[in-house]
Amino acid sequence: MKRRGAENAEDVHNAISEQVIGAAIQVHRFLGPGLLESVYAACLAREFHLQGIQFEQEQPILVGYKGIKIDNGYRVDFVVEQLAILEIKAADRLHPIHTAQLLTYLRLTDKKLGLLINLNVPVLRDGIRRVVNNL
Repeated sequence: MKRRGAENAEDVHNAISEQVIGAAIQVHRFLGPGLLESVYAACLAREFHLQGIQFEQEQPILVGYKGIKIDNGYRVDFVVEQLAILEIKAADRLHPIHTAQLLTYLRLTDKKLGLLINLNVPVLRDGIRRVVNNL
């Protein structure tokens, strides 16, 4: 990922946000609203690849509890550039529980930046939430 001018952690996270949102805009412009989340995820993965954005998809989250790690099947949609979590939705609207879920994922993974993007909206900017964990 190109990080021109990204000299500190905040700059790096802002650059990642811009690239992820830019990729989501490309996907949304091409597909529009009304599809399944899995279709958007596949297209976003392709767009990340085309733009040279490093990502991992469907990464498991382990829950630490009293000295052990528990795998309960939680998975994040994308980990971008090993620094940010992207959760995508195809819902009528974003609900507070979506933001709470993303914040929990950030805490469990010790990541600082999360993006919640609902692609099932007529105007994408209405479906974007940026969530930070002690950034």
